[in-house]
Amino acid sequence: MQPKAAEFGHVSSQKGADRVDITTILTWIVVGLIVGVIARFIVPGPDPLGWIGTIVLGIVGSFVGGFLANLIFTGQASVQPAGWIGSIVGAVIVLLIWRSIGGRRVTV
Repeated sequence: MQPKAAEFGHVSSQKGADRVDITTILTWIVVGLIVGVIARFIVPGPDPLGWIGTIVLGIVGSFVGGFLANLIFTGQASVQPAGWIGSIVGAVIVLLIWRSIGGRRVTV
């Protein structure tokens, strides 16, 4: 039986050791970048996030969106990535929380 091609978020197992395929990592980075950029366009204002911060925003937003979707629709608190819309909603929520906590620090 042939192993399947890497799927989004798929963790493959080979000889008992868990590993993540490189295409999965690259997919997470690209999706995180796209979702982070969209969330930053939706929420106006200056954010001192670079490319890495935008990628992290998108990835964290995907898990926040998935968590909230599971909590609302199934009543279970499980953490898993969401689809595109859930990821964008989660990233917007993360960005708003980040801004309210300390995103606009003023140096004196």
